[in-house]
Amino acid sequence: MTSRALLNPRTNGQAVLLVLVGAGSIQFGAAFAAKLFPRVGPEGAVTLRLVIAAIVMLVVIRPKVRGRSRADLGTVVGLGVALGGMNLCFYEAIARLPLGPAVTLEFLGPLGLAVVLSRRLRDMFWIVLAAVGVLMLGEGGFSGLDGVGVAFVFAAAAFWAAYIVIATKTARTFKGVDGLALAMAVAAVLVLPFGIVGAGTALVKPGALGFGLVVALMSSVVPYSCEMLAMKRLSAATFGLLASLEPAVAALAGLVVLSQTLGIVQVAGILLVVAASAGVTISQTSEAPAGKSADKTGDRTGDNAGDSALGRDPDGSAGRGAGCGDGHGHGAGPGAVPVEELTGGLPPQP
Repeated sequence: MTSRALLNPRTNGQAVLLVLVGAGSIQFGAAFAAKLFPRVGPEGAVTLRLVIAAIVMLVVIRPKVRGRSRADLGTVVGLGVALGGMNLCFYEAIARLPLGPAVTLEFLGPLGLAVVLSRRLRDMFWIVLAAVGVLMLGEGGFSGLDGVGVAFVFAAAAFWAAYIVIATKTARTFKGVDGLALAMAVAAVLVLPFGIVGAGTALVKPGALGFGLVVALMSSVVPYSCEMLAMKRLSAATFGLLASLEPAVAALAGLVVLSQTLGIVQVAGILLVVAASAGVTISQTSEAPAGKSADKTGDRTGDNAGDSALGRDPDGSAGRGAGCGDGHGHGAGPGAVPVEELTGGLPPQP
């Protein structure tokens, strides 16, 4: 897919709007979560978000566990650990950092993973561009940002990269979004002790529960629904390109909801990271046609290059990873996840 195809004016406008609504919902949901911190702290806020979102997903999706191997369940647990760790660290970060810079720094996780897995020298340009953006964000260093918050956001970035890798395998192993629903439940169980210790009985007060419900809907349920609908009409490459706008959306949410203002240099830094994220998406998805034309021997391991990190094919179906031979993700062999599945469009923040 060429960069021109990514920006084709015939792209369904409603699908584009859905992606933007989803991105806005995620970031404004994070901003409202910060409003919840005075009541229950970041640990309590992330607990309310994940527990409520897990309950909603389990009730609506009703994933099946029977008949699954230990390896399948181990994959779900791994995804849950990555999901829980990412959200817990991110909430700890935005308790100490402005939302825009926090989301921008967290984007270094999937961005770095995409460049490392591509192994193309020219893609190093995007890492350099992102690095310049990060330096501008910190105004030449991180002295202007809380050190503990920076450490937490880098941990969140690492968990996000791990989430991408494990989610690809999960999507191949489980039908539809069953794996994600189960992983959300695992993540909720893992963060629950932190929430209980950090917030105690404040977690079950009506005000906190109501706020938590809003955050869960805005940060998980609404954006994920928008994402699924959009992927029925957009290629994952176009989807990834639009998801690259999230740091800018986060900065806007921080300004509107939390009155967090940024300097011109910091705004320019965020825009450079957005450009680097979009550049990775365009650069790597443009290689897909060449890979497909070379694959005419019946081996379809490289097909659907450009799948998002959640394993969606360009036609919008979920959980049908490339190369699946038996419906459980074993067709391509253990660990044989094509690089393109991981890098053909950066995912939105889970």
